[in-house]
Amino acid sequence: MKAVRFHEFGGPEVLRHEDVPQPTPRAGQVRIRVAATSFNGVDGNIRAGYMRGPIPVELPHTPGIDVAGTVDALGAGVAGVAVGDRVIGLLPMTAPGAAAEYVLAPADILTAAPRNIPLADSAALPLVGLTAWQALFDHGKLTAGQRVLINGAGGAVGGYAVQLAKEVRAHVIATASPRSAARVKGAGADEVIDHTTTDVTAAVTEPVDLVLNLAPVAPERLAALVTLIRNGGALVNTTVWMPAPSDEERGVRGIDVYVRGDADQLADLAARVGTGELRVDVAQRVALADLPALHAKAGAGELPGKTVVLAPTA
Repeated sequence: MKAVRFHEFGGPEVLRHEDVPQPTPRAGQVRIRVAATSFNGVDGNIRAGYMRGPIPVELPHTPGIDVAGTVDALGAGVAGVAVGDRVIGLLPMTAPGAAAEYVLAPADILTAAPRNIPLADSAALPLVGLTAWQALFDHGKLTAGQRVLINGAGGAVGGYAVQLAKEVRAHVIATASPRSAARVKGAGADEVIDHTTTDVTAAVTEPVDLVLNLAPVAPERLAALVTLIRNGGALVNTTVWMPAPSDEERGVRGIDVYVRGDADQLADLAARVGTGELRVDVAQRVALADLPALHAKAGAGELPGKTVVLAPTA
């Protein structure tokens, strides 16, 4: 089968589109005929070797944490999943990924793919959708009527975060560049602040209950966002290389988010997609063989939005 792998850490040029043996599922695993994976920023960081501490991978390594595809074979002891099922999942980050024609996955991480969108597009949901859900609700404890500032709402996580926050009837203030402002407004944001021309701390005139930071801002700018939070609120931060600041005197918690796989949460997100409550946005679709070029564009900041990487069709 075809896969993209890297045999050493480095720039996008270390990625190779090559022939590899088709894997065989072990006990508790299924083999998936991949429809697509998607690109996430962590893929580039793993490839570059920046994540060797928290995410140790064995070389050669196949990237691609998200997977959407069709169950092709079952390992011993697998129940609740059948050959032919259309599934999505967030793969273990240290395991071989889905930038390949086939990938192995623990059966218990998978959930049914939404039926109302193309199977390949479903690969745009797991990592970013779970990050948004866990940041807002598991860590931020967001509830109806609260005010949330989503800093960096123009990215893939931000799009889901805006939609999910509006679903629980929160008041959503979002920062975005002019390029993504219309998309963020369309996702449901009540207020959109152009962070390229406006001081966010000056633009937010009433305290918020929660700040969700999705942007790689300077530490002093992140610290300034704490001043916008009411006593007892929280700042939840997904840029984990920069610890979340807090204000202990006012009871403002700073929380760093490390996304975790959760099949039940993913099933809930997929169900919301299926009913139309949650929209999956895909900016572009590229072939598996073009993954090295995609990594290069991502490193140069040239991606237009969430990108789905299509596996070869038979």
